[in-house]
Amino acid sequence: MASDKQVTFVIVGGGIAGVTCAEQVSKTLQEFDVEEQPSSVLEEKYPNLKVVQSAVKLLRAKEHLLQAENGQTFHYKKLCICSGARPKLLNQDNPHVLGIRDTDSAQEFQKRLSKAKKIVVIGNGGIAIELVYEVEGCEVIWAIKDKAIGNTFFDAGAAQFLIPSLGADKKDRSLPCKRARYTSDKTGAGHSGASGELGSALGPDWHEGIELRGAVQNSNGVHIEYECEVDKIYTQQEFLESKLSTKKSELGVWLAYVHLTNGKIYGCDFVVSATGVVPNTDPFLDSNNFELTEDHGLRVDDHMRTSEQDVYAAGDVCTAGWEPSALWQQMRLWTQARQMGWYAARCMAADVQEEPIELDFCFELFSHITKFFNYKVVLLGKFNAQGLGQDHELLVRCTKGQEYVKVVLTGGRMVGAVLIGDTDLEETFENLILNQMDLSRYGEELLNPNIDIEDYFD
Repeated sequence: MASDKQVTFVIVGGGIAGVTCAEQVSKTLQEFDVEEQPSSVLEEKYPNLKVVQSAVKLLRAKEHLLQAENGQTFHYKKLCICSGARPKLLNQDNPHVLGIRDTDSAQEFQKRLSKAKKIVVIGNGGIAIELVYEVEGCEVIWAIKDKAIGNTFFDAGAAQFLIPSLGADKKDRSLPCKRARYTSDKTGAGHSGASGELGSALGPDWHEGIELRGAVQNSNGVHIEYECEVDKIYTQQEFLESKLSTKKSELGVWLAYVHLTNGKIYGCDFVVSATGVVPNTDPFLDSNNFELTEDHGLRVDDHMRTSEQDVYAAGDVCTAGWEPSALWQQMRLWTQARQMGWYAARCMAADVQEEPIELDFCFELFSHITKFFNYKVVLLGKFNAQGLGQDHELLVRCTKGQEYVKVVLTGGRMVGAVLIGDTDLEETFENLILNQMDLSRYGEELLNPNIDIEDYFD
Protein backbone atom coordinates (compact mmCIF):
# COMPACT_ATOMS: atom_id res chain seq x y z
CA MET A 1 0.00 0.00 0.00
CA ALA A 2 1.36 3.42 -0.94
CA SER A 3 2.30 5.70 1.91
CA ASP A 4 1.81 9.45 2.01
CA LYS A 5 4.11 11.48 4.24
CA GLN A 6 4.52 15.13 5.21
CA VAL A 7 8.21 16.07 5.42
CA THR A 8 10.26 19.22 5.73
CA PHE A 9 12.94 18.23 3.25
CA VAL A 10 13.30 15.82 0.39
CA ILE A 11 16.69 15.45 -1.29
CA VAL A 12 16.85 13.56 -4.57
CA GLY A 13 20.16 11.89 -5.38
CA GLY A 14 22.76 9.85 -3.54
CA GLY A 15 25.87 11.29 -5.16
CA ILE A 16 28.36 13.74 -3.69
CA ALA A 17 26.01 16.76 -3.86
CA GLY A 18 23.06 14.85 -2.38
CA VAL A 19 24.99 13.25 0.47
CA THR A 20 26.69 16.55 1.37
CA CYS A 21 23.33 18.31 1.31
CA ALA A 22 21.79 15.60 3.51
CA GLU A 23 24.61 15.74 6.04
CA GLN A 24 24.49 19.51 6.31
CA VAL A 25 20.72 19.79 6.71
CA SER A 26 20.55 16.92 9.20
CA LYS A 27 22.80 18.89 11.53
CA THR A 28 20.32 21.75 11.43
CA LEU A 29 16.79 20.34 11.28
CA GLN A 30 14.83 17.46 12.68
CA GLU A 31 13.32 15.49 9.81
CA PHE A 32 13.72 14.96 6.10
CA ASP A 33 14.05 12.21 3.53
CA VAL A 34 16.63 11.31 0.94
CA GLU A 35 15.49 9.78 -2.32
CA GLU A 36 17.52 7.40 -4.47
CA GLN A 37 20.78 5.53 -3.78
CA PRO A 38 20.70 4.11 -0.24
CA SER A 39 23.33 4.57 2.42
CA SER A 40 22.88 2.90 5.81
CA VAL A 41 26.02 4.72 6.98
CA LEU A 42 24.18 8.03 6.78
CA GLU A 43 21.21 6.71 8.76
CA GLU A 44 23.51 5.44 11.50
CA LYS A 45 25.31 8.76 11.66
CA TYR A 46 22.18 10.94 11.59
CA PRO A 47 19.15 9.47 13.45
CA ASN A 48 16.87 12.15 11.98
CA LEU A 49 17.68 11.05 8.43
CA LYS A 50 15.72 8.42 6.53
CA VAL A 51 17.13 6.93 3.33
CA VAL A 52 14.65 5.68 0.74
CA GLN A 53 15.90 3.42 -2.03
CA SER A 54 13.83 4.39 -5.01
CA ALA A 55 13.96 6.50 -8.13
CA VAL A 56 11.66 9.47 -8.71
CA LYS A 57 8.49 8.70 -10.64
CA LEU A 58 6.73 12.06 -10.57
CA LEU A 59 7.23 15.61 -9.34
CA ARG A 60 4.42 18.14 -9.12
CA ALA A 61 6.25 21.23 -7.92
CA LYS A 62 3.16 23.45 -7.68
CA GLU A 63 1.64 20.98 -5.20
CA HIS A 64 4.96 20.34 -3.40
CA LEU A 65 4.48 16.65 -4.11
CA LEU A 66 7.04 14.04 -5.06
CA GLN A 67 6.22 10.42 -5.84
CA ALA A 68 8.78 7.63 -5.78
CA GLU A 69 8.63 4.55 -7.99
CA ASN A 70 8.15 2.37 -4.90
CA GLY A 71 4.75 4.01 -4.35
CA GLN A 72 5.68 6.38 -1.54
CA THR A 73 4.50 9.97 -1.85
CA PHE A 74 6.09 12.92 -0.06
CA HIS A 75 4.58 16.34 0.55
CA TYR A 76 7.63 18.51 1.16
CA LYS A 77 8.33 22.02 2.32
CA LYS A 78 11.64 22.17 0.44
CA LEU A 79 13.02 19.91 -2.27
CA CYS A 80 16.64 19.78 -3.41
CA ILE A 81 17.39 18.01 -6.70
CA CYS A 82 20.88 16.49 -6.69
CA SER A 83 20.36 13.90 -9.42
CA GLY A 84 23.74 14.51 -11.07
CA ALA A 85 24.50 13.92 -14.73
CA ARG A 86 24.89 11.03 -17.14
CA PRO A 87 27.61 10.41 -19.73
CA LYS A 88 27.07 11.65 -23.28
CA LEU A 89 27.25 8.27 -24.97
CA LEU A 90 28.32 8.47 -28.61
CA ASN A 91 26.23 5.50 -29.69
CA GLN A 92 23.75 4.34 -27.07
CA ASP A 93 22.51 1.39 -29.12
CA ASN A 94 25.91 -0.21 -29.62
CA PRO A 95 26.58 -2.80 -26.86
CA HIS A 96 30.32 -2.28 -27.29
CA VAL A 97 30.21 1.43 -26.32
CA LEU A 98 30.67 2.01 -22.60
CA GLY A 99 30.36 5.19 -20.57
CA ILE A 100 32.07 5.57 -17.19
CA ARG A 101 30.33 7.71 -14.63
CA ASP A 102 29.87 5.85 -11.35
CA THR A 103 31.11 2.82 -9.42
CA ASP A 104 28.90 0.36 -11.29
CA SER A 105 30.06 1.48 -14.72
CA ALA A 106 33.70 1.51 -13.54
CA GLN A 107 33.34 -2.11 -12.44
CA GLU A 108 31.71 -3.06 -15.74
CA PHE A 109 34.68 -1.43 -17.49
CA GLN A 110 37.10 -3.46 -15.35
CA LYS A 111 35.25 -6.68 -16.25
CA ARG A 112 35.36 -5.99 -19.99
CA LEU A 113 38.94 -4.78 -19.89
CA SER A 114 40.18 -8.02 -18.35
CA LYS A 115 39.41 -9.78 -21.66
CA ALA A 116 40.44 -6.95 -23.99
CA LYS A 117 43.49 -6.56 -26.20
CA LYS A 118 42.67 -3.16 -27.67
CA ILE A 119 40.27 -0.38 -26.67
CA VAL A 120 39.44 3.03 -28.11
CA VAL A 121 38.94 5.93 -25.68
CA ILE A 122 37.04 8.97 -26.97
CA GLY A 123 37.24 12.22 -25.01
CA ASN A 124 39.67 14.61 -23.38
CA GLY A 125 38.28 15.22 -19.89
CA GLY A 126 39.28 13.96 -16.46
CA ILE A 127 37.92 10.42 -16.88
CA ALA A 128 39.71 9.88 -20.20
CA ILE A 129 43.00 11.28 -18.88
CA GLU A 130 43.03 8.98 -15.86
CA LEU A 131 41.85 6.00 -17.87
CA VAL A 132 44.59 5.99 -20.49
CA TYR A 133 47.19 6.35 -17.77
CA GLU A 134 45.91 3.59 -15.49
CA VAL A 135 45.19 0.87 -18.08
CA GLU A 136 47.82 -1.87 -18.40
CA GLY A 137 48.04 -4.98 -20.57
CA CYS A 138 45.96 -3.50 -23.36
CA GLU A 139 46.61 -1.31 -26.38
CA VAL A 140 44.83 2.04 -26.05
CA ILE A 141 43.85 4.30 -28.95
CA TRP A 142 43.00 7.73 -27.53
CA ALA A 143 41.04 10.03 -29.86
CA ILE A 144 40.71 13.69 -28.87
CA LYS A 145 39.25 16.66 -30.74
CA ASP A 146 41.88 19.07 -29.47
CA LYS A 147 45.52 19.80 -30.33
CA ALA A 148 46.68 18.74 -26.85
CA ILE A 149 45.55 16.38 -24.09
CA GLY A 150 43.46 17.67 -21.19
CA ASN A 151 42.74 21.14 -22.54
CA THR A 152 39.71 21.37 -20.25
CA PHE A 153 42.19 21.53 -17.40
CA PHE A 154 45.47 22.88 -18.72
CA ASP A 155 47.32 24.33 -21.71
CA ALA A 156 49.55 22.71 -24.32
CA GLY A 157 52.65 23.31 -22.19
CA ALA A 158 51.28 21.31 -19.29
CA ALA A 159 50.18 18.61 -21.74
CA GLN A 160 53.73 18.31 -23.04
CA PHE A 161 54.98 18.05 -19.46
CA LEU A 162 52.61 15.13 -18.75
CA ILE A 163 52.91 13.18 -22.04
CA PRO A 164 56.19 11.37 -21.11
CA SER A 165 54.35 9.79 -18.15
CA LEU A 166 52.26 7.72 -20.56
CA GLY A 167 55.36 5.77 -21.52
CA ALA A 168 56.84 5.51 -18.03
CA ASP A 169 57.02 2.22 -16.14
CA LYS A 170 54.43 1.71 -13.45
CA LYS A 171 57.29 1.41 -10.95
CA ASP A 172 58.32 4.97 -11.75
CA ARG A 173 54.74 6.19 -11.74
CA SER A 174 54.06 5.07 -8.20
CA LEU A 175 56.93 7.05 -6.71
CA PRO A 176 55.78 10.13 -4.81
CA CYS A 177 56.83 13.46 -6.28
CA LYS A 178 59.38 15.20 -4.05
CA ARG A 179 60.26 18.85 -4.14
CA ALA A 180 63.67 19.19 -5.79
CA ARG A 181 66.29 21.86 -6.21
CA TYR A 182 65.98 23.18 -9.73
CA THR A 183 68.69 22.70 -12.32
CA SER A 184 66.78 24.27 -15.18
CA ASP A 185 64.25 27.03 -15.51
CA LYS A 186 62.02 27.77 -18.46
CA THR A 187 59.84 30.83 -18.63
CA GLY A 188 57.60 31.35 -21.58
CA ALA A 189 54.05 31.67 -22.75
CA GLY A 190 52.28 28.62 -24.04
CA HIS A 191 48.94 28.49 -25.77
CA SER A 192 46.01 29.00 -23.43
CA GLY A 193 42.36 29.20 -24.22
CA ALA A 194 38.97 28.63 -22.69
CA SER A 195 37.32 25.30 -23.30
CA GLY A 196 33.60 24.76 -23.61
CA GLU A 197 33.88 21.22 -22.34
CA LEU A 198 32.74 20.52 -18.81
CA GLY A 199 34.69 18.27 -16.56
CA SER A 200 33.38 15.10 -14.97
CA ALA A 201 32.10 14.87 -11.41
CA LEU A 202 33.18 11.33 -10.62
CA GLY A 203 34.97 11.37 -7.26
CA PRO A 204 38.74 11.59 -6.86
CA ASP A 205 40.90 8.48 -7.26
CA TRP A 206 37.92 6.56 -8.65
CA HIS A 207 40.29 3.97 -10.11
CA GLU A 208 41.86 3.15 -6.72
CA GLY A 209 41.20 -0.45 -5.76
CA ILE A 210 40.17 -1.40 -9.30
CA GLU A 211 42.77 -3.30 -11.26
CA LEU A 212 42.63 -1.92 -14.80
CA ARG A 213 44.44 -4.71 -16.62
CA GLY A 214 43.77 -6.07 -20.09
CA ALA A 215 44.37 -9.49 -21.58
CA VAL A 216 47.81 -8.85 -23.12
CA GLN A 217 50.84 -9.67 -20.99
CA ASN A 218 53.16 -6.82 -21.95
CA SER A 219 51.11 -4.36 -23.97
CA ASN A 220 50.87 -0.93 -22.42
CA GLY A 221 50.92 1.28 -25.50
CA VAL A 222 48.90 4.46 -25.79
CA HIS A 223 48.49 5.96 -29.24
CA ILE A 224 46.93 9.45 -29.43
CA GLU A 225 44.93 10.67 -32.42
CA TYR A 226 44.73 14.46 -32.19
CA GLU A 227 42.15 16.86 -33.68
CA CYS A 228 39.60 14.25 -34.65
CA GLU A 229 36.17 13.03 -33.62
CA VAL A 230 34.15 9.88 -34.21
CA ASP A 231 32.55 9.62 -37.62
CA LYS A 232 30.87 6.30 -36.89
CA ILE A 233 31.10 3.30 -34.57
CA TYR A 234 30.29 -0.07 -36.11
CA THR A 235 29.45 -3.41 -34.56
CA GLN A 236 31.29 -6.30 -36.19
CA GLN A 237 28.21 -7.17 -38.28
CA GLU A 238 27.66 -3.56 -39.40
CA PHE A 239 31.30 -3.28 -40.39
CA LEU A 240 31.20 -6.46 -42.48
CA GLU A 241 28.11 -5.17 -44.27
CA SER A 242 29.63 -1.74 -44.96
CA LYS A 243 31.89 -0.52 -47.76
CA LEU A 244 34.78 -0.58 -45.27
CA SER A 245 34.67 -4.39 -45.06
CA THR A 246 37.47 -4.54 -47.65
CA LYS A 247 39.79 -3.50 -44.81
CA LYS A 248 38.91 -6.57 -42.74
CA SER A 249 42.15 -8.41 -43.52
CA GLU A 250 44.17 -5.31 -42.67
CA LEU A 251 42.35 -4.51 -39.41
CA GLY A 252 41.60 -8.02 -38.16
CA VAL A 253 38.42 -9.30 -36.52
CA TRP A 254 37.09 -7.17 -33.65
CA LEU A 255 33.83 -6.70 -31.77
CA ALA A 256 33.69 -3.00 -32.74
CA TYR A 257 35.25 -0.68 -35.30
CA VAL A 258 35.71 3.07 -34.96
CA HIS A 259 35.89 5.31 -38.03
CA LEU A 260 37.46 8.68 -37.11
CA THR A 261 36.96 11.97 -38.94
CA ASN A 262 40.66 11.96 -39.92
CA GLY A 263 39.91 8.89 -42.04
CA LYS A 264 41.56 6.34 -39.77
CA ILE A 265 39.77 3.14 -38.74
CA TYR A 266 40.53 1.09 -35.62
CA GLY A 267 39.18 -2.30 -34.61
CA CYS A 268 38.80 -2.85 -30.86
CA ASP A 269 37.14 -4.93 -28.17
CA PHE A 270 35.08 -1.97 -26.96
CA VAL A 271 34.89 1.82 -27.01
CA VAL A 272 34.95 4.09 -23.94
CA SER A 273 32.82 7.18 -24.50
CA ALA A 274 34.18 9.90 -22.18
CA THR A 275 32.99 13.04 -23.94
CA GLY A 276 31.36 14.89 -21.08
CA VAL A 277 28.02 14.68 -19.30
CA VAL A 278 24.36 15.75 -19.61
CA PRO A 279 22.45 16.94 -16.50
CA ASN A 280 19.85 14.40 -15.28
CA THR A 281 16.83 16.70 -15.49
CA ASP A 282 14.40 14.51 -17.45
CA PRO A 283 12.49 12.95 -14.49
CA PHE A 284 11.48 16.42 -13.27
CA LEU A 285 10.41 18.22 -16.42
CA ASP A 286 6.90 16.81 -17.05
CA SER A 287 4.12 19.03 -15.63
CA ASN A 288 6.67 21.55 -14.29
CA ASN A 289 8.07 24.84 -15.57
CA PHE A 290 11.75 24.60 -14.78
CA GLU A 291 13.97 27.09 -16.55
CA LEU A 292 16.78 25.22 -18.29
CA THR A 293 20.10 26.59 -19.53
CA GLU A 294 21.81 25.85 -22.85
CA ASP A 295 23.61 22.85 -21.36
CA HIS A 296 20.21 21.45 -20.22
CA GLY A 297 20.93 22.12 -16.54
CA LEU A 298 18.36 23.49 -14.07
CA ARG A 299 19.08 27.20 -13.79
CA VAL A 300 19.65 28.20 -10.15
CA ASP A 301 20.03 31.62 -8.55
CA ASP A 302 22.62 32.60 -5.94
CA HIS A 303 20.60 30.77 -3.27
CA MET A 304 20.54 27.55 -5.35
CA ARG A 305 16.81 28.05 -6.05
CA THR A 306 15.33 26.85 -9.34
CA SER A 307 12.50 28.65 -11.16
CA GLU A 308 9.94 26.48 -9.29
CA GLN A 309 9.08 27.69 -5.79
CA ASP A 310 10.75 25.79 -2.92
CA VAL A 311 12.72 23.59 -5.33
CA TYR A 312 16.50 23.87 -5.07
CA ALA A 313 19.20 22.09 -7.05
CA ALA A 314 22.89 21.35 -6.51
CA GLY A 315 25.74 19.59 -8.28
CA ASP A 316 25.90 18.43 -11.88
CA VAL A 317 22.15 18.71 -12.49
CA CYS A 318 22.18 22.49 -12.11
CA THR A 319 23.79 25.45 -13.83
CA ALA A 320 24.76 28.64 -11.99
CA GLY A 321 22.45 31.40 -13.22
CA TRP A 322 23.93 34.25 -11.20
CA GLU A 323 26.65 36.67 -12.29
CA PRO A 324 29.77 34.78 -11.19
CA SER A 325 32.80 36.23 -9.45
CA ALA A 326 35.57 37.30 -11.81
CA LEU A 327 37.68 34.41 -10.46
CA TRP A 328 35.10 31.60 -10.49
CA GLN A 329 33.52 29.44 -13.15
CA GLN A 330 31.33 26.37 -13.00
CA MET A 331 32.77 23.00 -14.03
CA ARG A 332 31.05 19.69 -13.38
CA LEU A 333 33.61 18.40 -10.92
CA TRP A 334 33.18 16.49 -7.65
CA THR A 335 34.62 19.42 -5.66
CA GLN A 336 31.92 21.79 -6.92
CA ALA A 337 29.17 19.20 -6.40
CA ARG A 338 30.23 18.99 -2.77
CA GLN A 339 30.35 22.77 -2.34
CA MET A 340 26.96 23.26 -3.99
CA GLY A 341 25.31 20.52 -1.92
CA TRP A 342 26.64 22.05 1.29
CA TYR A 343 25.56 25.57 0.32
CA ALA A 344 22.10 24.47 -0.92
CA ALA A 345 21.44 22.84 2.46
CA ARG A 346 22.38 26.03 4.28
CA CYS A 347 20.13 28.05 1.95
CA MET A 348 17.14 25.74 2.55
CA ALA A 349 17.65 25.79 6.31
CA ALA A 350 18.02 29.58 6.34
CA ASP A 351 14.82 29.95 4.32
CA VAL A 352 12.81 27.68 6.64
CA GLN A 353 14.14 29.57 9.66
CA GLU A 354 13.63 32.92 7.87
CA GLU A 355 17.25 33.91 8.27
CA PRO A 356 19.30 35.84 5.68
CA ILE A 357 22.22 34.14 3.95
CA GLU A 358 24.92 35.43 1.61
CA LEU A 359 26.59 33.67 -1.32
CA ASP A 360 29.19 31.35 0.12
CA PHE A 361 32.89 32.23 -0.07
CA CYS A 362 33.62 29.01 -2.01
CA PHE A 363 32.09 30.72 -5.09
CA GLU A 364 34.57 33.59 -4.84
CA LEU A 365 37.57 31.68 -6.23
CA PHE A 366 37.58 28.56 -8.39
CA SER A 367 39.84 25.87 -6.93
CA HIS A 368 40.22 22.20 -7.71
CA ILE A 369 42.78 19.66 -6.54
CA THR A 370 43.11 16.35 -8.37
CA LYS A 371 45.71 13.91 -9.63
CA PHE A 372 46.68 13.27 -13.24
CA PHE A 373 49.35 10.75 -14.28
CA ASN A 374 50.23 10.42 -10.58
CA TYR A 375 51.09 14.13 -10.31
CA LYS A 376 49.23 16.37 -7.89
CA VAL A 377 47.35 18.98 -9.94
CA VAL A 378 46.01 22.24 -8.47
CA LEU A 379 43.84 24.58 -10.55
CA LEU A 380 43.08 28.09 -9.26
CA GLY A 381 40.94 30.93 -10.59
CA LYS A 382 41.03 31.51 -14.35
CA PHE A 383 43.67 28.79 -14.64
CA ASN A 384 43.27 28.49 -18.41
CA ALA A 385 42.74 32.23 -18.98
CA GLN A 386 39.03 31.54 -19.46
CA GLY A 387 37.23 34.55 -20.86
CA LEU A 388 40.28 36.83 -20.69
CA GLY A 389 40.83 37.11 -24.45
CA GLN A 390 44.22 38.60 -25.26
CA ASP A 391 44.26 40.71 -22.11
CA HIS A 392 46.60 38.51 -20.08
CA GLU A 393 50.14 37.28 -19.79
CA LEU A 394 51.50 33.91 -18.71
CA LEU A 395 54.54 33.02 -16.66
CA VAL A 396 55.61 29.39 -16.91
CA ARG A 397 58.27 27.37 -15.10
CA CYS A 398 58.82 23.78 -16.09
CA THR A 399 61.28 21.30 -14.62
CA LYS A 400 61.02 18.08 -16.58
CA GLY A 401 59.63 15.18 -14.58
CA GLN A 402 59.21 17.31 -11.44
CA GLU A 403 57.03 20.42 -11.69
CA TYR A 404 55.01 22.54 -14.06
CA VAL A 405 53.96 25.94 -12.73
CA LYS A 406 51.93 28.47 -14.71
CA VAL A 407 50.43 31.72 -13.50
CA VAL A 408 47.94 33.90 -15.37
CA LEU A 409 48.32 37.64 -14.85
CA THR A 410 46.06 40.53 -15.86
CA GLY A 411 47.29 44.06 -15.29
CA GLY A 412 50.08 42.70 -13.11
CA ARG A 413 47.66 40.86 -10.82
CA MET A 414 47.43 37.09 -10.56
CA VAL A 415 44.06 35.74 -11.69
CA GLY A 416 44.81 32.04 -12.16
CA ALA A 417 47.37 29.28 -11.77
CA VAL A 418 48.10 25.68 -12.73
CA LEU A 419 50.39 23.75 -10.38
CA ILE A 420 51.50 20.24 -11.34
CA GLY A 421 53.73 18.27 -8.98
CA ASP A 422 54.48 18.90 -5.31
CA THR A 423 55.04 22.64 -5.69
CA ASP A 424 53.80 23.68 -2.21
CA LEU A 425 52.70 26.94 -3.85
CA GLU A 426 48.90 26.55 -3.77
CA GLU A 427 48.29 28.41 -0.50
CA THR A 428 50.56 31.32 -1.45
CA PHE A 429 49.06 31.61 -4.94
CA GLU A 430 45.51 31.36 -3.59
CA ASN A 431 46.24 34.31 -1.29
CA LEU A 432 47.88 36.32 -4.10
CA ILE A 433 44.83 35.76 -6.32
CA LEU A 434 42.35 36.70 -3.58
CA ASN A 435 44.38 39.72 -2.42
CA GLN A 436 44.87 40.96 -6.01
CA MET A 437 48.28 42.37 -5.10
CA ASP A 438 50.07 44.20 -7.93
CA LEU A 439 52.97 41.91 -8.85
CA SER A 440 54.27 43.94 -11.79
CA ARG A 441 57.57 44.84 -10.13
CA TYR A 442 58.50 41.19 -9.63
CA GLY A 443 58.20 40.25 -13.32
CA GLU A 444 59.64 36.82 -14.13
CA GLU A 445 61.31 36.75 -10.69
CA LEU A 446 57.89 35.67 -9.41
CA LEU A 447 58.77 32.14 -10.56
CA ASN A 448 62.48 32.25 -9.84
CA PRO A 449 63.26 28.77 -8.47
CA ASN A 450 65.92 30.19 -6.16
CA ILE A 451 63.44 32.38 -4.28
CA ASP A 452 61.26 30.78 -1.62
CA ILE A 453 58.09 32.57 -2.61
CA GLU A 454 56.05 31.22 0.32
CA ASP A 455 58.28 33.13 2.79
CA TYR A 456 58.52 36.12 0.47
CA PHE A 457 54.79 36.79 0.55
CA ASP A 458 54.06 35.38 3.99
